[in-house]
Amino acid sequence: MDSREQQQQYCLKWNHHQSNLLKVFARLLGNEQFTDVLLATEGKTIRCHKVVLSACSTYFENLFLTFDEKNQIIILKDTTYDDVFALVEFMYRGEINVGQHQLASLLKTAENLKVKGLAEVTSGAESSQNGSSLGSNGSLTSSNSSTS
Repeated sequence: MDSREQQQQYCLKWNHHQSNLLKVFARLLGNEQFTDVLLATEGKTIRCHKVVLSACSTYFENLFLTFDEKNQIIILKDTTYDDVFALVEFMYRGEINVGQHQLASLLKTAENLKVKGLAEVTSGAESSQNGSSLGSNGSLTSSNSSTS
């Protein structure tokens, strides 16, 4: 075998890698499989994965780096279960739709938890129209849909 054959490199690419990961993470969340952290607020809990929370939130990343215990329980105060649930959905799926009534508190919680993609949304977005949604890049987009 000559040196040219030894240096030859091949790129192997999985075309649907990202979409597969999103589907698997969503399934694992829904089935509560391989979870290693429990988020608790308002007497309710959500089982999650540290790796997903850490990838999507510098707050959780720093928390888990500082306190790395098995099967941790994180008690979140001054926030609603609905906001925490919606943010977990955002972290696992990359997007959520929320009503205008929930938008202000959700963005405040996202800011407190330093959720990437939402934490940099400004408070000016809070006064948006009905039917607004937060896109995966953290920008507020309007989805004015009419019912027939």
